[in-house]
Formats: sequence, structure tokens, C-alpha cells
Amino acid sequence: MPRIIVERTFEAAFTQQELDAVEARMAPCLDLYDVRWIRSYWSSDRLRMICEYEAADIASVRNVQHEAEARFERAWAADVLGEP
Repeated sequence: MPRIIVERTFEAAFTQQELDAVEARMAPCLDLYDVRWIRSYWSSDRLRMICEYEAADIASVRNVQHEAEARFERAWAADVLGEP
């Protein structure tokens, strides 16, 4: 399955409480669209985040983000370097 990268930026430092709320809204959407979260990277200042998903297509990941009200700037398909 393709890897999908989602880029996010925040106007103010994103808190753990805000992240927990988004994750709670996102959980049922992930199952609904057959999307698997792999990992996320959070900048030290908590103003940027990169999330990696596995999904059939970008549209599925975008649907998850929209339904969970998780704001994002970009979503794009990626190849993992170093994987056979």
C-alpha cells in the first residue's frame, strides 16, 4: 500500500491535549477508510507536524483528515527510501 505524507502547521504551539482530541476524532475514521497511521513527527516548537499513513490512495487520507476536523496543508504520496 502507498505511503501518504500529511503536512500540518499551527498558528500557536499545539498542545498534547489538542493532539489527543484530534486522535480521538480520527480513530473511527481511520477504520472507515482503511487507513493506517504509521508515525508522526512533531517539531520541537510544536508549530509543525508531519504524519505518515498507509492507505490505498491520497483521497482516503484526505477524507480521514476532513472528517476528523484535522487541519492540514498538504497530503502527498511518497516512496520510502531504502526499502526493497
